[in-house]
This record gives sequence, structure tokens and C-alpha cells, in this order.
Amino acid sequence: MKRTMPRIVAFLAVGVLATAVSVGAGADRAAAGSTGPRPPGPTTPPPGSGADGEAWAWTQLTSRGTQLRYVSTDSSQSCPTVRYTFAGVRNPFPLHRVSTPMGSQFPTTVCELGVPLTASEAVLEQSTVQAATLHPANRQLPLPRWTRTTRPGRIGVIGDSGCSVPVTGPVQNCASGWPFARISTALANGNPDLVIHVGDYLYREDPARANDKAANPGCRTSDDAARWDCVVADFFRPAEALLAKAPVALTRGNHESCNAAGQGGAGGAWFRYLADDLRANGSCSTFTPPAVLRAGTLNLANVDSSAADRSDNGSLANQAVFTRQFEAVNQDAGRPQHANQDYFLFTHKPVWMVKAAGSMPTAVEWATPVLDAAVAGTSLHALRDNVRLVMSGHIHLYQMLDFNTARPPQLTSGTSGGPLDNGPDDTKVVGKAIGTPPQPVNQSITQEQNPPGGIGVFGFSDLRDTAGSWGLAFRDVNGAVRGQTCALSTSVTNKSFSCH
Repeated sequence: MKRTMPRIVAFLAVGVLATAVSVGAGADRAAAGSTGPRPPGPTTPPPGSGADGEAWAWTQLTSRGTQLRYVSTDSSQSCPTVRYTFAGVRNPFPLHRVSTPMGSQFPTTVCELGVPLTASEAVLEQSTVQAATLHPANRQLPLPRWTRTTRPGRIGVIGDSGCSVPVTGPVQNCASGWPFARISTALANGNPDLVIHVGDYLYREDPARANDKAANPGCRTSDDAARWDCVVADFFRPAEALLAKAPVALTRGNHESCNAAGQGGAGGAWFRYLADDLRANGSCSTFTPPAVLRAGTLNLANVDSSAADRSDNGSLANQAVFTRQFEAVNQDAGRPQHANQDYFLFTHKPVWMVKAAGSMPTAVEWATPVLDAAVAGTSLHALRDNVRLVMSGHIHLYQMLDFNTARPPQLTSGTSGGPLDNGPDDTKVVGKAIGTPPQPVNQSITQEQNPPGGIGVFGFSDLRDTAGSWGLAFRDVNGAVRGQTCALSTSVTNKSFSCH
């Protein structure tokens, strides 16, 4: 802030028709934006070598289906083998190497493997793990519990989770006041089928100013910013409980932006470890194509808005770029096989979230005008009717806002770690006309410690499929429901939440 499987899907972005290619079963996959050949496949450690280093493994939903990902600092530069059951048969499959160590920022080997939908019981084989320490310690990786004809029953939505350690200005209490680990545990205890992160993972711009350096030996100096150890400190370690529980779907935040060189930095870390399509060369791109992730009959349209309105001052620069991205989402949602399926758009910066509102009819501040203008610039001048919900972060608040029109509700979930913002007076938000064309807000529910207009509340959003409709609740750091629970209407022309 401030500061299902190998099915080929075509995406239109930044004026170019980009085609996503399914992962091959045997060879290393070429990285987007990289040049030259990939490193060779998995190697066998020399006889007598001992385990060393630390490894993290997780399951990520991507535009190519379910991916098992593995990052290790061990010296073998090898990839482990996973054994899973599919179609009643249990077999071992080696992960494919994506990248090998690259300088001090990326002292890691990165591996991945595409896994077919309805596979189960994925376990890394102990004899093939060369790291001395593995997360998760039980070597079990969560897999989707949905099929092609069903969808996730429970989805947790988090965002803006890192601990804020800027170069100048106030520093967050990372040692005891940062709640992301508690939120991760509370979310994991609820047994979600899927976790969506709406961006901003890496906040340690100057690790030397953090007060938890003792717990992070490789993330202690100013030069350590965006190194792998800081990625672990800001994301992997506090998220360990939820990464062991459910697959994740990730979108990029503005804290993962490219540096001036377009190489290394937080943006380079994003593309090396967390992006939809991983890279081996440390490069970073300002704009990336939208990616549609299939979760059975639920489609998640991932739009990278990290570079939208960089200064948050209402700029409409790059409107055409995002119009092409939303046009691609609409085209995918309009395909005959998807026309009757739900789409959730998840993108870091909100399209219609209200930050402040006064008593006068026009006294309203909302984010982000360039994204709203981009939606209005599509051939439909709107998001397609089956786009049921927009999920974002960036503003460090929880807010559900709807219009009771064909425009989808805006859910903002930026409350999972970073310093909280002050919210608006909801009574002054209702009735204010925002967006293009202007539409009055039908309902606004913002979680604040001392409403109206108080500071926000740490926690996460909880979406549940109940008899074919979506229920929504906000849960605090302990997992307790706070405020009203809501149900999304099934109408595509009058999209609103009924709350009580």
C-alpha cells in the first residue's frame, strides 16, 4: 500500500496476445523473460555429502493448474521427488528445476511440478530432500479438494501482510506487534480449501531498522533488503501454517515493484519465487498479462495492478494497458464453457473502494480511478456479468462495498499485517456516487476499532460456498467473526450482499 491442468488459455495483455503453455512432464520449463537454456535437470548429490540448508515447499494455483513449488538453500542444487496418488495409482515424480543460485540475493535452487487435478496425498520423499530443515516438516503438501465440476467450499482472503520497515519514517514492531503469523494460524485452523493473497508481501525496505533481527540472521542489514532471507522473514515463516494447509493463489502488490534496473530487488524476488510464471534470471517486468486460475467451476482472474497509479494521486496514466487486461478477462469470462461459471477478479489495488467520505453529496475519495476508467474503456464498458466479486488490498482496511447493480461488489482485505489505516464513516459512504458511470453505493461495511471513521482491525476475509451462494464474514486475528455476516445475491444484474 502507501507507500484444469494442462489446458492452454490465451490472454491478451499490453497489446500482445500471450499464450500460456502447459508444463511439460519431463524437461525444465523455460522461464518467462529469460534468455538462453535452462540449467540441467535434477542432479544427484555426490556420495557422502551431508544435508545442509533450509527448504520451503508449498502448493500454488496458477494459470497452468496446480503447481508444487520448492525453494532450498542446500548446496546440492537438486530437486526432490514427490509421490502422489492419481486415478488410483501412486507414483513418484521428480520436480523440475527452474533456477539455481544467483548472487547473494538469490542463494537458492527453485523447483516446481505441475500436478493433475484430483491428485491426492502428495508427500515429498525423504531420501530426495537434501536440505537439513524442511517446511513443512511432515513433507505433506496440500492439494485441491475440488474437481472440474465443483469449487472450493471455503476461501480465506488475506493481503498487505508484511512487516513495515521503511527506509525513513515509523517502523512496525515486527517482534511482537506484527499479527501475520497469528492470522495465518487462525486461518489455517479453519481448514480452508484455498487461500488468496491480494498482494504486498515484502515490506522490509531497510532490515537494519527492524526489531526482530535476532530471528533473521540473513535479514539484518540495509543491503539484505529483498534477499531470500528477508522473503522468508516477511512471508514464508509467518505464513507457514497456512502454506501447509491449503493451496494459495497470489497476486502482486506495489511493494513487489521493479527497481530502476529491472533486475533483482523485491520485483525480482516476486518473479523468482511467487509469480504465476517463475523466472531464473532475476528480471522484473512492470506489466504482466492477466492470468485466469481455474478452481473447478470458480474462475479467479488475476490482474497485476501493482503499477497502477504509482503515487495514489488519481493519475490515469496506463489506462489503456489495463483496459486491454480487463478486456482479456471479459473475453475469457464470455467463452461458452465459462459463461455460467462465477469469476472473482483479484488484483492488488481496489477498483471502487471508498477511503473517505464527507457530508456533502460529492465529498468522497475512492481508489483507484485508473482501474475504473480501464473497466469503462472495455467493449462492454463494464466487467462481464458473471464477474461476481472484485477482491483487493492496498488500503489497510476491511471493507465490503456494493452497488446493487450489475457492477460487482468490491471486497478490500488489506488487514493481514501492515500498519492499519483509518476507515470512512460508512453512513456517509452510502449514497455517494462513484465509478464510471457514477453509481451510488448501496452498502458499505468497514471494520474499525472505534467507528465511525476509526482505525481498522487486523484479520482476514472468509468466503464460503453455501448451497451454491457465497457467504462472507470478516474474522479477526483469533479467527472470531467480527461484525455482520453476509450472503452474495445470485442475481447478475443486482449484485449485492444481504447482511445480518
